Amino acid sequence: MTLHPRLVEVTQRVIERSKASRGRYLARMELAASKEPVRKGLACTNQAHAWAAMPETDKIMLREMRQPNLAIVSSYNEMLSAHQPFEAFPALIKRAAHEVGATAQFAGGVPAMCDGVTQGQAGMELSLFSRDVIAMSTAVALSHNMFDATLCLGVCDKIVPGLLIGALQFGHLPTIFVPAGPMTSGISNKEKNVTRQLFAEGKVGRDALLASEEGSYHGAGTCTFFGTANSNQMLMEIMGLHLPGAAFTNPGTPLRDALTVAAAKRAAQITSLGNEFIPVGKVVDEKTIINGIIGLLATGGSTNHTIHLIAIARAAGVMIDWSDFSDLSGIIPLLAKVYPNGAADVNHFHAAGGMGYVIRELLDAGLLHNDVWTAAGFGLRHYAQEPFLDNGVVVWRDAPTVAGDTEVLSTVANPFQADGGTKLLQGNLGRAVIKTSAVAPEFRVVHAPAIVFDDQEDVIAAFKRGELERDFIAVVRFQGPRANGMPELHKLTPPLGVLQDRGFKVALVTDGRMSGASGKVPAAIHITPEVVSGGALGKVRTGDMILLNAETGVLEAQVDAAEWAAREVVTADLSKNQHGMGRELFATFRQNATGAEEGAISMGLAH
Repeated sequence: MTLHPRLVEVTQRVIERSKASRGRYLARMELAASKEPVRKGLACTNQAHAWAAMPETDKIMLREMRQPNLAIVSSYNEMLSAHQPFEAFPALIKRAAHEVGATAQFAGGVPAMCDGVTQGQAGMELSLFSRDVIAMSTAVALSHNMFDATLCLGVCDKIVPGLLIGALQFGHLPTIFVPAGPMTSGISNKEKNVTRQLFAEGKVGRDALLASEEGSYHGAGTCTFFGTANSNQMLMEIMGLHLPGAAFTNPGTPLRDALTVAAAKRAAQITSLGNEFIPVGKVVDEKTIINGIIGLLATGGSTNHTIHLIAIARAAGVMIDWSDFSDLSGIIPLLAKVYPNGAADVNHFHAAGGMGYVIRELLDAGLLHNDVWTAAGFGLRHYAQEPFLDNGVVVWRDAPTVAGDTEVLSTVANPFQADGGTKLLQGNLGRAVIKTSAVAPEFRVVHAPAIVFDDQEDVIAAFKRGELERDFIAVVRFQGPRANGMPELHKLTPPLGVLQDRGFKVALVTDGRMSGASGKVPAAIHITPEVVSGGALGKVRTGDMILLNAETGVLEAQVDAAEWAAREVVTADLSKNQHGMGRELFATFRQNATGAEEGAISMGLAH
């Protein structure tokens, strides 16, 4: 199938833009690569330390220096449902490695925090930068130079991007991501959201709200809505970093365990010691990053990845920006309706055809690059398949060509929406991102006076006092990475949703984040530059007329030009964000963070 000309155009400009940085990255990767186990270069005392606690049979293999040694880097903890299943994975991986004559070591753990637990709390101000901590933790785990391939065990919001950024610093090693899968379906996301709005209105009590939340988040596995965690799994699939079809198989099932075993065996096959060397730095290139953007658009994925994908790309020497997202959005149709873009959850999406169906549909329409390296081999067409068990062993067959539920999955010829769900907004307030796939067309243009807030709690308090019963745009400033770590503002969704349902034209404009659960209320987010860095959002005053037009991509304060030029950007007392809940430890991260369109990176990823 001939590629769409706009896809070719955007890809070529990314390649040109990245030529120097990608070239430097590949040169470093080549320098680090070896046809022999890198641990051969370690002194005897280093080697003895590295395998002192290993079983004697493993020590024999490690001394021989002929077989692969796999690193396990895991985000396991038992508090977070998405990561609790990883407790059992290392034993499975080690047994699988032995079956193919390899060894495996648990190289290190990385932190994993849950935005669902910290939502609206001070701890959320650590969330974005936990990605960078995870990347550094991954590098520490791999820095012992003992390994021939990496198995990354992670699922949720910042964990997968952090693991991948860290692994890409060891781009000469093959890397396969091993997911845990989503929890089984509980109460519907629509029902849960209704209860949240009723609670926001004071019509039900906390006991009803807690019962609803427990009915939704009820077991092991990731949350079932299509937020950042499940968008991560979609990305690892469409970027060729999982085994095909691994993303959405539930934990604790025979197929889940068999996929984990297969991932370990595949990692051992693709090291430099064999005949099929596929290092992760070769997999994650310009076309793979473009495929990731396309997957995000076609499925209506998380707005958080307009930050994370940029950071991941830079870790591999690839330079992308929001114009690339927006231009691709013009040609990529919305093929999936999964909450918050629809009523279904990811289990329903998977049963209806899932990632194999989406990838095949896009490939057949010339809307994805097939000519990429993946963990399964050359060609993304491997991922237009889905896994099944045959006598306990994973086998793959072609994904369905017809969706099992046309309310959940559609076709390129007849999509749910002609364009992707993520767009760039521009104007005198800077550059921002908006997710339109869950916003009804009649709400995509809001022209209303601003009400300025410096904290999301102030918005909620004003709502409770009945002061927001009108058309308005909530301007919430000092929420960027340098101000307070860019916490998600998802607590604003229920009250703003209530006001929209009451017939008011409302929107959110902020230099902060919303969430993978960004929903029906239009939200211009990630405004860059942020106010702390002199961003024009700091010039807005309550009463200024704001135009948010998601159809034309315009975001502007309609203020007399001379007056606008004369206004000063306001400053704020940010001292309350500097201490408590470990925030003091992250001061250096805040001080050094780049803007949202540069990935909100606090580490040195200059290439």
